[in-house]
Amino acid sequence: MIDVLVAGGGPAGLATAIHAAAAGMEAVVVEPRPGPVDKACGEGLMPTGAAALRELGVEAEGRPLRGIRYLDGRHEAQADFRGGHGLGVRRTVLHAALSRRAAELGVRVVPGRVSEVRQRTDGVEAAGFTARWLVAADGLHSPVRALLGLELPGRGPRRYGLRQHYPIAPWTDFVEVHWAADGEAYVTPVGENLVGVAVLTSRRGAFPERLAAFPSLAERLGGSAATRVRGAGPLRQRVRSRVAGRVLLVGDAAGYVDALTGEGISLALQSARALVGCLRTGTPQAYESAWARLSRRHRLLTGALLSARRHPATARLIVPAAYRVPALFGAAVRALQ
Repeated sequence: MIDVLVAGGGPAGLATAIHAAAAGMEAVVVEPRPGPVDKACGEGLMPTGAAALRELGVEAEGRPLRGIRYLDGRHEAQADFRGGHGLGVRRTVLHAALSRRAAELGVRVVPGRVSEVRQRTDGVEAAGFTARWLVAADGLHSPVRALLGLELPGRGPRRYGLRQHYPIAPWTDFVEVHWAADGEAYVTPVGENLVGVAVLTSRRGAFPERLAAFPSLAERLGGSAATRVRGAGPLRQRVRSRVAGRVLLVGDAAGYVDALTGEGISLALQSARALVGCLRTGTPQAYESAWARLSRRHRLLTGALLSARRHPATARLIVPAAYRVPALFGAAVRALQ
């Protein structure tokens, strides 16, 4: 019997396997796609996420990020991170770096998917393996989460994300968040001559149509993209529990509010460490409260911004308020890092 079976070989799953292997556990990752796997992602790590990578022994080539800047065409507000830089890194580069580290520690990554879960008093059977614990790290629309009946109905407007890269030298070392009437565009430097642009909106449609809501940004980017468009959504995913017997959920599978504050990967890396810590101490049920503690500020601030976004009158005030009260904006940025 292996110690930890991980469903999903993205950043959350690989980070969980790396922590488990470093703790002396035998970890196997089941992933249906050959790596490195790309997906719609803002590709910006907060300083805590960059520190979590270093703790894993992972080195990923990217661009240091100084802070966050909000723009709406009339006002501009920015705040530096405190106590370190973030990291702008291509999703494929991050995945490859995590895969290398996992291999160094003896983690096996096998092709396949978890389509059935059988729990016993002393273990879990899934994907042809028997393990003491199964960790579902299989993404926003987690099949394992659905199998266990852990999903809750969605609330509020559905939001979607679209991402594409442009072959242009970064003009800033900030993550730029451009605000428009019905969405936001995130610009993240990820290479010497590459920026990623992720558009979040409640409207469906093609990427050029959505990008047109940000005319100054669209003009600066030009028309030549370096990668194809990738999308994700609906973004909000409500979860009944992150622990069900010997199955634990991590990353996007553990529940998701929105990409508005850009903390997805950083939170996934921190949660992976907490999850393995709970398994090591024989207290898996403690992971629920650990996840809630790690994600509390993210959930509160993201929820508040989404509530303001739903009302046109208050949505128009977000960037002007950040501009006029920079101390408050800076405190919010530092709270999220």
